[in-house]
Amino acid sequence: VQLQASGGGLVQAGGSLRVSCAASGRTFSSYGMGWFRQVPGKEREFVAAISWSSYSTYYADSVKGRFTIFGDNAKNTMYLQMNSLKPEDTAVYYCAAKERWGSLRDVKGMDYWGKGTLVTVSS
Repeated sequence: VQLQASGGGLVQAGGSLRVSCAASGRTFSSYGMGWFRQVPGKEREFVAAISWSSYSTYYADSVKGRFTIFGDNAKNTMYLQMNSLKPEDTAVYYCAAKERWGSLRDVKGMDYWGKGTLVTVSS
């Protein structure tokens, strides 16, 4: 299973950006998928996730109200719409998938990872 994240780039503070994630490879069915981000010198952190069983969504407090996660389980695609971006949102954004039931907020609990896409927010 391969996850490919795309859509990163440079945007001014207050702007918007959408990153995408597509899964490919063997027949793949996941419990849910999520976005995480990482800046140099810091641990990777949870951003948002979606559970395919109910399409429930989960967000880190730092992005709640500004970011929206959505996707299509049948197409193995997921998106993160980021609005009102702040310089502190600058990071490499990774998409991840979890095959079985469990927390979608836990970095160590995710089964598959994409390579990441860089989002830079200028002030």
